[in-house]
Amino acid sequence: MPKPRKSLISLQDTPYYHCVSRCVRRAFLCGEDESTGKSYEHRRGWIEDKMLALANVFAIDICAYAVMNNHTHLVLHVDADKANNWSIREVLERWHSLHKGTQFTEKYLENKTLAEYELASVYESCEKYRKRLMDISWFMKELNEPIARMANNEGKCTGHFWEGRFKSQALLDEAALVACMAYVDLNPVRAKMEKTPESSKHTSIKTRIEVAKANQTQPKTLFSFIGYEREDQHEGLPFKLEDYLELIDLTGRIIREDKRGSLDVSLAPILQRIHLTSEQWLEVSTGFEKYFKSAVGSERLLADYCEHTELQRRSGLSACKRLLS
Repeated sequence: MPKPRKSLISLQDTPYYHCVSRCVRRAFLCGEDESTGKSYEHRRGWIEDKMLALANVFAIDICAYAVMNNHTHLVLHVDADKANNWSIREVLERWHSLHKGTQFTEKYLENKTLAEYELASVYESCEKYRKRLMDISWFMKELNEPIARMANNEGKCTGHFWEGRFKSQALLDEAALVACMAYVDLNPVRAKMEKTPESSKHTSIKTRIEVAKANQTQPKTLFSFIGYEREDQHEGLPFKLEDYLELIDLTGRIIREDKRGSLDVSLAPILQRIHLTSEQWLEVSTGFEKYFKSAVGSERLLADYCEHTELQRRSGLSACKRLLS
């Protein structure tokens, strides 16, 4: 029996996770249904807008995303410290932007006088909401359920829109993180939906490139690249933005040429840092879901993760050894 998604999230091992949601049968999230000719392209905007709005509410950052014809990819970062530092009022205000809450939490936000038992209820509700606001399962629930309702209403039908639970992968080290982000950002190019990363609509890479071209540093809606981590800076992706964009461009060119190629490692500083050959990089960045299952990283980190999540089988161990070492 599959394990609940919450039991596969281990923040002591990593705050980074790759999440995939797929539509059932012939349901289309966006794009054009070839059998009917009907276009669902506008649904890309639905999920992108909802996803970015939720990132402003949750203590969860978006590192990368791609909205495809019948599935979505998200690379998420859980900021537990941020959530734990929120005041009671901030937690309640964030939760009330999504749901009604209780009569006591409403009274608290209205600055009304509360009895002792009412305050106790508020404190209990606050801690419950705080945990939910840094929970990937709740984030995906708040994202997928409204999209399913909107799609069913538009199609005048009922039943499941998404293919059961979303799939999640723990990204245990820097190599796994950057490879997964590249896999997600290059999804439309690899699927031949788009010719270049910068033309890939409703993707994180297009947003990052557009902001960079406008002489701005980083898009506020996405988790920032900070280069090498230091104690005196905010948390962020442990790479330089320009290095990542260059690596994506080089990889995308090879994919577009539809042939096996090689990257000049001297032109890809990230590969030097994570100690991957160009051959390893091309294989892992184009076949991430094919090779890896619930967790991705070095053998030692994968062993620690399996112990903490009580997984008896180390799925994908051989691929991790071959491609990420």
